[in-house]
Amino acid sequence: MNFLDRLAAVQERHGSLLCVGLDPEPSNFPHAWRGDGGRIFDFCAAIVDATKDLVCAFKPQIAYFAANRAEDQLERLMAHIHRTAPEVPVILDAKRGDMGSSAEQYAREAFERYRADALTLSPFQGLDSIEPYMRYPGKGLFLLCRTSNPGGDELQAQTLASGELLYEHIARLASGPWNARSGQLGLVVGATYPAEIARVRALAPMLPLLIPGVGAQGGDAHAAVAAGWRPGAPVIVNSSRAVLYAGAGDDFASAARSVARATRERLAVAQAAHV
Repeated sequence: MNFLDRLAAVQERHGSLLCVGLDPEPSNFPHAWRGDGGRIFDFCAAIVDATKDLVCAFKPQIAYFAANRAEDQLERLMAHIHRTAPEVPVILDAKRGDMGSSAEQYAREAFERYRADALTLSPFQGLDSIEPYMRYPGKGLFLLCRTSNPGGDELQAQTLASGELLYEHIARLASGPWNARSGQLGLVVGATYPAEIARVRALAPMLPLLIPGVGAQGGDAHAAVAAGWRPGAPVIVNSSRAVLYAGAGDDFASAARSVARATRERLAVAQAAHV
């Protein structure tokens, strides 16, 4: 199955819109492992094992692995997820944005080295910078559109000569001509901007939306689902730190499971309200 088919199947099976972001920061690890970058795989694998029946996706953020010289641990983690939770797709959060042969190499890294099911990308160099990733059929490609950080206004909320805001233009391109050939595109829209989520959904009625920012960043799960979810139009709501660091002791994985379960239930209530 391609990414979208797998996503639909696991959302139905697990009753979940929740994606757990894997952003391992050793200084926040439980006491016994605190500060130990050699434990990144162990920490993330424990989170995966504790939450794999509660989620619709996992989202490793590559920067946390690279900064700790832990790319080999990321490879092991990706293999672990594919082996122990084969129904759960993995979105590699790398936000790549380059063109030509460089983009081809980034695509190889994501889909051949790490075996990701989907990838986050920057669209700001245009369609030809995205096309190398489209050569991997069935993979999901999430373009940055309206991000969760306040500084996103400096570019994404600028008005173009057409009268559209830049993020609106990205949504329109992704939903229309850019997606016509492969059907692989989705959009990243931050939970901290529910009105903009609703606007993106209006412009891209069927694209999958990856919605980060629930939990530690302050995004509201109910508002995000209300703005973005529609029947047949998937949303993936990501929570990272609130789940990962729910506990600081030996019970960190069970604490993460409790938070993940509660978040899944909040999302399910919001979804049911809009069926």
